[in-house]
Amino acid sequence: MSLFHRNKTTPAADTPAPSSTGSSAGVSFEKVKAEAPGLVNLYKTAAVKLDEHGLSGQRAAVYLVLDHSGSMHRYYSDGAVQRLSEQVLALSANLDDDGIVPTVFFDWKAHPVVEIGLDDYQGRIEREHRACGKFGTTNYAAAIEAVIKHYKKSKAKDPAFVVFQTDGEPDSRPAAEHAIRQASKLPIFWQFVGFGHHFDFLKELDTMTGRQIDNAGFFPVGDDPADVPDDVLFDRLMCEFPQWLTEARAQRLIR
Repeated sequence: MSLFHRNKTTPAADTPAPSSTGSSAGVSFEKVKAEAPGLVNLYKTAAVKLDEHGLSGQRAAVYLVLDHSGSMHRYYSDGAVQRLSEQVLALSANLDDDGIVPTVFFDWKAHPVVEIGLDDYQGRIEREHRACGKFGTTNYAAAIEAVIKHYKKSKAKDPAFVVFQTDGEPDSRPAAEHAIRQASKLPIFWQFVGFGHHFDFLKELDTMTGRQIDNAGFFPVGDDPADVPDDVLFDRLMCEFPQWLTEARAQRLIR
């Protein structure tokens, strides 16, 4: 059972479109409407939640990391992963102006980064996860390192916001801990989203020592992630990011 109540209505569906000439840091409403009409309501809902968290106008490079371990099969089959990718793409369209989310699938290794954009998001998760081949294990460290490598190579000037989806424990806790500690020196925030219930490691993130800054958050969405209302998901995604931005600026990790 989902941890959230089923809600088929998108709360922001009837709200005014965000201004394309205002303080928005991302893709214009007109471009989203033209290239991805199916994401318009998600785009508006994300804009409302960003504003509520004081993040209207904030820029960030948004990444998506997707678990490709064996236990994830049902979530690919029932469309939950595709739905999450659409929610993250809509969030990215508010935070970044290119309409593209670099996406990392991982199992025993991290697969090459694929770019999911406004003009080609439909059905992408099914195609890309099949291209990864057989399901594997859960190597958090490899996925974290893949994102860091891509972010550094991109020479982005804005901080990165990474939505890291998983449904289980890492292959190696020491390797995952080391990767997160090393990443705490960088302008990257990691928001872990748990499908299912088995997350002893992620529940300990807030008390993990040895980091320059608390650079990660976690929340579970239960067995039925696709039932989580859009506004609830965006609210949870943005819960710890503002505080991290404040601390990262204080430590000069970001401007």
